[in-house]
Amino acid sequence: MTSPSNPGAETSSNGAVIWIGVGVVIVVLGIAAIFFARGSGDEKVENQTGSVSVGGSSTTTGGGSPQDAAPEGSLPEYDATLAEDPAVGMTIPTVTGSDFAGDDLTIAGDDGKAKVIVFVAHWCPHCQKEVPLLKEHLDEVPMPDDVELLTVSTSVQPGATNYPPQEWLEGEGWSAPVLADDEDSTVAQEFGLSSFPYFVVVDADGKVVTRASGELTTDQFDDLVKAAQEGSV
Repeated sequence: MTSPSNPGAETSSNGAVIWIGVGVVIVVLGIAAIFFARGSGDEKVENQTGSVSVGGSSTTTGGGSPQDAAPEGSLPEYDATLAEDPAVGMTIPTVTGSDFAGDDLTIAGDDGKAKVIVFVAHWCPHCQKEVPLLKEHLDEVPMPDDVELLTVSTSVQPGATNYPPQEWLEGEGWSAPVLADDEDSTVAQEFGLSSFPYFVVVDADGKVVTRASGELTTDQFDDLVKAAQEGSV
């Protein structure tokens, strides 16, 4: 029994109460941290589409008017059966979004960089073959310094194979920057995508040099890179 005449016992009792209180606080904070971590993890996995803004306008060379085939600023839908691609010579639209980590990423024609833009869908069997093929090839033959390789993850379907696309691409060791398209596949539409995988080759002036779709061999991919460098096929 603790009495007023025994201060040592009283101090000991008060100390025990304080330590119990500290312990309770630590436990509560620990539980809160666990729930917060779980929530953050879920958000990272589920956030596979982003917010995209579109700006810039398309231009042509040689007096043509390919923009008549699509809304102003967009590339016409790609048709591999045409002898001449009407998008060639057009300036690509500027699209701004983010990667899977939420960092800003812009694809623009006015940055002075030649580029090859690859559009992929995680559920597409042809993309599933093309990505590891190109990854292995790029490990041996890296992109030249004057050509940038960019990726657009689009047409995301949570119930389909290889979802989420972030884990699929990271699992394949794909290191090129990836822009997460929005739920409406706005970037894909702006660039005239009609099938997967889809390639848009752009010269240093921001103009389309050529486009391609379907599975490419490594030699065909190298030809696209060379076309971006030289500004012609």
